[in-house]
Amino acid sequence: MKQGKQSWLFNNGVYIKGTATVSGPKERAGPLGQTFDYSYDDLYCEGKTWEQAEQNLLDQSIKICIEKSKIREDAIDLIISGDLLNQTVSSNYTARNYGNPFLGVFGACSTSMQTLAIGSSLVDSGNCDYVMASTSSHYSSAERQFRYPTEYGGQKPNTSTSTVTGAGSALISQERSSIQVEGATIGKVIDFGADDPLDLGSAMAPAAADTIVQHFTDFNSSPEDYDLILTGDLSSVGTPIVKKLAYQAGYDIENVHRDCGLMVYHSNQNTFAGGSGCAVSAVVTYGQIVQKLRSGELNKVLVVATGALLSPTIVQQKETIPCIAHGVVLKRVSES
Repeated sequence: MKQGKQSWLFNNGVYIKGTATVSGPKERAGPLGQTFDYSYDDLYCEGKTWEQAEQNLLDQSIKICIEKSKIREDAIDLIISGDLLNQTVSSNYTARNYGNPFLGVFGACSTSMQTLAIGSSLVDSGNCDYVMASTSSHYSSAERQFRYPTEYGGQKPNTSTSTVTGAGSALISQERSSIQVEGATIGKVIDFGADDPLDLGSAMAPAAADTIVQHFTDFNSSPEDYDLILTGDLSSVGTPIVKKLAYQAGYDIENVHRDCGLMVYHSNQNTFAGGSGCAVSAVVTYGQIVQKLRSGELNKVLVVATGALLSPTIVQQKETIPCIAHGVVLKRVSES
């Protein structure tokens, strides 16, 4: 059901049946490494190319999610997935391995919550019984497409981020579990005129703030209603900006806000301003956050995944960077 201007309230009960997270070696060595279901020992992830490596990450997350959810693969009505690469090839090529209907979507690094929101809407409406919402990213495949191949060894400014090598999947259905997908807020494309592709935290912060404020308005809620408000990959540069913008709009999120990009790596792992990529919010949310919701350490979380909607071509044409953020509310409930 539509809620306010940009939000959906899932009235019929949408629940997370299972999740899975897969990472690369650097992420495994980070502070959340023990929360991942599976980690590869090197960046090739048993593939011959970086692109095959990313496909293996995504494929592994879907397989583990199916296994943990204890359902048959052919029971899944729809797989929704997206990634950073041109034509979402990681998702498209991985979907070849499955005989399920498939929707490929693109929301840049906001894709984790975009797929979860779309899938939850389809489950809530009764159009699907089981939906797999997935996404992936890989450090080297993203570097090759958006910046320079890793072999180039170019210098980066401190505002740049390190793309997370990983994938995350969530299976959603109307079967009651301890984690309910309560609602979602779909973001608008926001462009504040930022034009530096090596400082995406600054570019995405206004979109994150806009979605957070709109969510509060649509649901008549406040920061105090949430144990945690999680953004995707604003990094150390964009995090103070989103807090300031939310405060200027009348909402103090200081005590409940955290950024996935600042959670996934240790400060000494040479990731500059933090982690980024489609996988960053997926591996944090579907790993540690889901575990804390199930244990009761958290009761209600707003996850706002952020994305910069740029391409290598348009950056070279000196265009500014439009951004977007999508939010989903996860809530702990009784299983009975």
